[in-house]
Amino acid sequence: MLVNAANLDALRAGFSTAFQAGLGQAPSQWQRIATRFTSTTRSNKYGWLGDLPGMREWIGPRQVHGLKQYDYAIENKPYEETIGVDRDDIEDDNLGIYAPRFTAMGRAVGSSKDTLVFGALKAGFATECYDDQYFFDTDHVVLDADGAETSVANTDGGAGTPWFLIDSKQPINPLILQVRKEAQFVSKDRPEDDNVFMNKQFLYGADGRWAVGFGFWQWCWGSKQTLDATHYATARAALSSMKGDYGRPIGVMPDLLVVPPSLESAARKIVNSDYAAGGETNEWKGTAELLVVPWLA
Repeated sequence: MLVNAANLDALRAGFSTAFQAGLGQAPSQWQRIATRFTSTTRSNKYGWLGDLPGMREWIGPRQVHGLKQYDYAIENKPYEETIGVDRDDIEDDNLGIYAPRFTAMGRAVGSSKDTLVFGALKAGFATECYDDQYFFDTDHVVLDADGAETSVANTDGGAGTPWFLIDSKQPINPLILQVRKEAQFVSKDRPEDDNVFMNKQFLYGADGRWAVGFGFWQWCWGSKQTLDATHYATARAALSSMKGDYGRPIGVMPDLLVVPPSLESAARKIVNSDYAAGGETNEWKGTAELLVVPWLA
């Protein structure tokens, strides 16, 4: 193959097509637990996360809800994936080995957000959210009916494999995926580019900017206890009883049980089986959808 502009254009188009095919094939689950926010700057602040909305009886003047003074910000980070194509392979028309690689690159880029979102969920036991507590913690501060500070938990601790119960029907999911720039296919494949001149290597890749952070901890329960009916019941009761400031119920109804592959069997026994361990009717069947997540493995 001659290394000329026309052939390089065709080569670039073919690699881009393979990349886009892989991008479309990538399995994705992050939308179930994260809400996408578009970013237009280096970082974005989410001070409003500390102020759950709610109606009140109109007595006296309106109460204006401003943003609480939380300084929680999510800073975008750059990500890239690059493949080098040897000039000799182009000249020798030995390009069949590259198309699968570009398809695999597309899948990797398409799955990168899942890796980040579920990685953040798993790290929530030791990562702070907007209220300066760990996302999964036992002492999130909420005002009780009398306006006094009280501690609220969204975890029951443990030391085993983590699993999660989530209300996925809320307007904003427990995690935030902040996107500054979606991944774009780019190239350095002109014969006069330094990488070609010095190393006889044509470069093709993808890059983008995004970041993951935490939203409302009230929608999500994280546990490292044994996944059984007893601990599942604890999680459901705690989430369903969540209240906002001043003792106001916020209507949390958990509907999604998120587990790694190693806990799939235990999870199915809880939410899919007709009978419980003792042979009695399983009261928890159908109370949540099961989401088995390979990114949590």
